[in-house]
Amino acid sequence: MPHDLTRLQPLGDVSRRDFVMTALAAGFALAVQPVSAQTITTDTNGLEAGEVKIPVADGTIPAYRAMPAQGGPFPTVLVIQEIFGVHEHIKDICRRFAKLGYFAVAPELYARQGDVSKMTDFSEIIGKVVSKVPDKQVMSDLDAAVAWAKTTGKADTSKLGATGFCWGGRIVWLYAAHNPSLKAGVAWYGRLVGQADELHPKHPLELVSELKAPVLGLYGGADMGIPNDTVESMQKALKAADKPCEIVLYPDTPHGFHADYRPSYRKEQADAGWKRLQEWFKKNGA
Repeated sequence: MPHDLTRLQPLGDVSRRDFVMTALAAGFALAVQPVSAQTITTDTNGLEAGEVKIPVADGTIPAYRAMPAQGGPFPTVLVIQEIFGVHEHIKDICRRFAKLGYFAVAPELYARQGDVSKMTDFSEIIGKVVSKVPDKQVMSDLDAAVAWAKTTGKADTSKLGATGFCWGGRIVWLYAAHNPSLKAGVAWYGRLVGQADELHPKHPLELVSELKAPVLGLYGGADMGIPNDTVESMQKALKAADKPCEIVLYPDTPHGFHADYRPSYRKEQADAGWKRLQEWFKKNGA
C-alpha cells in the first residue's frame, strides 16, 4: 500500500514539521565543558531509565524518563530543563527523583527550534534557539508529557509535581498558572520579570493572580541575572494575592547554585534546596 503522508496530518491548524531534535543529546552540553570534578552521577540500579518519545500536537519529541523498576504507579514529576536542554545533568536529576520513588520525565522543550548541546556560546544559545521557543508551545508539550506518562500505567498523575532550573525555573511559575491539575512546583532561580514579546507574552510576576498550585521559589542573593528587588517584588505580590507560595533567598549565593557540574555549585544551598523540594512536594500532595 502506498504511503499516504496526508493521513498523518493532524486536524486543525497544526501541521507536521521537521523537528531539529529527534533524539536527546549525549553527555553534557558543550557550553558547560569542562564539567566539574564534584559532578554528581546517579546510577540506574533499581531503576528503569532512558530515552522515550512523547507524542505532541505536531509530531513527537524526545524525553528522558526514570522510575523505580518495581511497583507503581508512582507520583509524577516534570523535570524542566535549564537553557542547555535535556543534557546529562537533567537526566541525572530524573534518576535522583526515581531513587525517591517518583516517575520523572524531562521532555526536550527545544526540539523544534534547535540543538543547544552543540553550541558553545551563550549568546548563540539564547539568540538562535531559546528566544524562539514560544511559552504556549512549552505549556502544550508539558501537558503532552503528563498525558503520555499517564498512558504508561506507571505514573500517578493525580500526584503531579514540577521543578525546573534557570530557564525551567521561569517555566515552573508559568505552568503553575496554566495547569489546574498541578499539585506543587519548585522553581530554582527562574527569571520573574522581563520584556514581553509575542512568544513570551507574560512573565511570572504578571501571573501571580492566576497561580493554581503552590510554588516554592529557590533563589540566590548574589544572582547577577535576577536582582533581589525582583524577588522581593514577587514575594510582595504573592502575599498580596494570598497565594500559598514561598520564596527562599539564599544569601551570597550565585545563579545556578544547584548545578553540581559547574563552578556556580554551592553544595550547602543545593542540599538545603533539595530537602525543601521534597518536603514541599509531600506537603502539597505531589
